[in-house]
Amino acid sequence: MSAAPARQPKRTTTRTLRRPGHVALPFDVVASKLHAPVLRSGTVARTGLVNRLRASHAPVMTVTAPAGYGKTTLVAQWTARHPDRFAWISVDERDDDAVVLLRELAAAVHALAPLERSVLEALAAPSPSMWASALPRLGAALSEFEGGLVVVLDDAHRLRSRESLQAVMTLTDHLSPGSVLVLAGRATPDLPIAELRAAGRLFEVGAEDLALTPREAKLLLGGAGANLTLAETTELVSQCEGWPAALYLAALAAREDEQRPPRKRARRHRYAADYLRKEYLSRLQPEALRFLRRTSVLDVMCDALCSAVLQDGSGTELATIERSNLFLIPLDRERVWYRYHHLFRDLLRRELADKEPELMTPLHRRAAVWYERNGDLESALGHARAANDLDHAARIVTTIALPVYYSGRVGTVERWIADFDEPELLARYPDVAVHGSLIHALRGRPDEAERLLESAEAAPDRRVAAALQPWIATVRATMGTRGVYQMIADAERALAGLPRESQFRPSALLALGMGYVLLGQNERADAIFASAASEGGRLGATATQIVAISERSLLASAREDHSAAGTLAVEARELAEESHLDRYTTSSLAIAASGRESLRHGRWEEARVHLAKARRLWPARAHSLPWLTLQTLIEETRGYLALRDTEKATSLLNEIRALLRERPYVGVLADEARCLEREVENMPHRGDAADAGLTAAELRLLPYLATHLSFREIGDELFVSRNTVKTQAISIYRKFGVSSRSEAIERGVALGLAMSGSDAFIHAG
Repeated sequence: MSAAPARQPKRTTTRTLRRPGHVALPFDVVASKLHAPVLRSGTVARTGLVNRLRASHAPVMTVTAPAGYGKTTLVAQWTARHPDRFAWISVDERDDDAVVLLRELAAAVHALAPLERSVLEALAAPSPSMWASALPRLGAALSEFEGGLVVVLDDAHRLRSRESLQAVMTLTDHLSPGSVLVLAGRATPDLPIAELRAAGRLFEVGAEDLALTPREAKLLLGGAGANLTLAETTELVSQCEGWPAALYLAALAAREDEQRPPRKRARRHRYAADYLRKEYLSRLQPEALRFLRRTSVLDVMCDALCSAVLQDGSGTELATIERSNLFLIPLDRERVWYRYHHLFRDLLRRELADKEPELMTPLHRRAAVWYERNGDLESALGHARAANDLDHAARIVTTIALPVYYSGRVGTVERWIADFDEPELLARYPDVAVHGSLIHALRGRPDEAERLLESAEAAPDRRVAAALQPWIATVRATMGTRGVYQMIADAERALAGLPRESQFRPSALLALGMGYVLLGQNERADAIFASAASEGGRLGATATQIVAISERSLLASAREDHSAAGTLAVEARELAEESHLDRYTTSSLAIAASGRESLRHGRWEEARVHLAKARRLWPARAHSLPWLTLQTLIEETRGYLALRDTEKATSLLNEIRALLRERPYVGVLADEARCLEREVENMPHRGDAADAGLTAAELRLLPYLATHLSFREIGDELFVSRNTVKTQAISIYRKFGVSSRSEAIERGVALGLAMSGSDAFIHAG
C-alpha cells in the first residue's frame, strides 16, 4: 500500500541547491544527482590513488573499470578533501540529452559559486540555441572559476549522443587553469581520447590501478568482519584479481562461516566472482532477499516508493540494509533517496529474472503509477516502458511531449516518439502519431510529418478518431498543404474542439490567422494573430508566440504603419533571443523582419547580419510549413533588393519559384512572389558609388532623403545633429549635380543606390 502523498518526498526541485544570495534556478534538476555519495565509515582509504589524482596537471581524467572496482568511491574520497571545488553529476539516461546535462552541470557549479542570471536563463531555453548562446555562456562562467574546478561525471559511459559528447568536449576547452573534467564509468565515452593522450592532456586510471593490494584487501575484509590471515587474503586477492566488489562479497560470506576451518574457508573463496555473489545472496534471510530482489527494478529508492512497489509496507528496510552492508548508496545527506551499487543491482536483477520473472512487469507498473501520482511523469514513463505498458507510456507521452519539446529537450521527445514509430504501434496509438507529426513538421521534415499524420487519420476506432480530430485538424492547418480554404476550415474545426488549456490551441489560432492572410483579409488576420500571441504566451508555446508577433509586424508594414511594424519586429526578435529560440526555424520570420527594420533605419551591416541569420535557419529549406518558408524567403529577397545585392536576391527568387511549384496553394503570397520577380528583373545595375563620389556617411543618408522625415528627424534616426544631415545632403546634391532633395533621390535610384517613394521608406528608411 502506498504512503500518503504528504510523506512522499520529491526528487525534483529548484531550491535545494540554492544558497543565500544565489539566483534561483529557472529550471528543475534532480538535486540528489548533484552530490557525491556519502562515504561510510570503514571504507578503505585509497590515499595513494587520490594523491596521484591530485598531483596530475591534466585537464581531463578518466577512471574506467567494470562495475565493482570502486570508481565512484575513489573520486568521492578525492571530493571529500575539497568539497568546495567539486561539481558532481551522477549521470543517468536523461543526461544523454545535452540540455539536461548542461542544466545539471550549471546547477552543480551554481551551488559552489553563484552563476550570472543570464547563464542560467540561457540554459532554461530550448536546445537549438544551446551552441550559440547557452554553451558559450556556461563555458565563460567555468573559465572564470577561481582556484580550479573539478567537474565529475560519474557513470559517464551513459553518455552516447553526439550532442552530449560534443557539449562535454566544448566545456573542457573552457575550464579555467587548474580545473579538471573527471569521467568515471564502465567504459570511456566516445571522445577523442587518443588526441588528448597524445597532447598530454589526459590522466587515466584503469582497473589495474583500482585493484586492491593485499594490504588494502585485508583492511576491507576486516572492516566487513572477516578475519582472514594475510596469506589467505593474498590468495583471495589473486583469485579475485583485486576486484574490490568480489573481495567484499567474499568477506560477507566468510563472516558468516567463521566456524569452518581456515583451510576450508580459503578453499571456498577459490570460486569465481559469480559464485561469491550468489553465495552472499543465498545466506540472506528470505524477507531481506525478496526486498532486495524486487526493488532492483528501481533506479533510485525511497521508503514510500519501495512500499508502493512492494505493496507490503516494507519501505523502512532501506535503513536496515544501509546499516548492514555497503551496497546501498545514499544519494542525499538526509538519507531519503538511495540507489544500489551498480554491480549489486545487476546481480539482483538477474536474480529477479531467474526466480520471479512474472513480477518484473507488475513491479515496474506500480513504480510508474507511484511516480505519476507524485508528478514525476518522466520517471513514470521509464517504468511504463520497462513494463511494456504501452498504453500507459503513450498516455504519458501525449501529456508531456509538447511541454518538454517547448522546453528545448528536443532529442528527448524525439526518442520517445521513435519508440512508437512502427506501423502497428502508430495505428494502435494515433494520439502519439499526431504529436509526432506536429514535431516533425516543426522540425522541417514534411515527409515524416505527413506519414505519421496519415497513420493517425487511419485510426480504426471511430471514437478515438473522433476525439483526435481537433489535433489532426490543427496539424493539417499548420502544414497548410491542401489549399487556403481547407487550411481555414481545418483551423476552425480544431478550435471548436480544443479545450482552453490544450497545447495545440496556439498553433490552431496561428494557422487560422495565416489562412486569412493568404486570402488578403489582413485586418481579420491581425486580430487572430493577436489572440495566437496571447495564447502562446499563456500556455508556454513561445515559438508560436514569436511567429504570431512576426506576422503582425508584416501586416503593419503592409498597411504602412511603419512604427508598429518596427516595434513588433523588435518585440518578436527580442522574444526569440530572450527565450533562446533564435536558432529555431520558427524564428526565421522574426529575424528577417528585423532585417527590414534595420534597413528602414539605414543600418546596412546590421541588416545583412539579420538576413544572413534568417537564411541559415532554413539550411535545407524544409517545406513542412510552406507558408512560413515562403514568407521568410520573400522578406529576405526584399531585404537584398534594398541592399541592391542582385546575386542573393536572384538566388532566393529561384528558391521561391521551386517552392511555388511544390506548394502552389499559397494565396496572395504567389502574387507577392510575382511582384518580386518583376522587381528583380527591373533592378538597375548597381552604379559605382566611387564614380558618384559619395562617402559612407552620405550613402547611409541617401535612403532617408526619400522619406517624409525632416532633417532633424533623420538626425535623430542616425544619431547625428540636424546640421550634420544638412551638410551631408548638400554634399550629395553637389556630387549628383542636382539642386533638390527629389532630384537627388531620382539620381540615386538611377544609380541603384536608393529606392523611390514609399518603397524606400519600407525597405531602407
